[in-house]
Amino acid sequence: MENSSSETYSLLIAMVTITFGLTGYGLYTAFGPPSKELEDPFEEHED
Repeated sequence: MENSSSETYSLLIAMVTITFGLTGYGLYTAFGPPSKELEDPFEEHED
């Protein structure tokens, strides 16, 4: 019974880590130094 509980916690920790990692990477690319290279498509095509 202990093994199943341990596997569940390991999976939960892995999923939370991946979620926070992807969120952090998204925030870094949106607001960090790489954001200087992003272009606004609505600004480019003014009518």
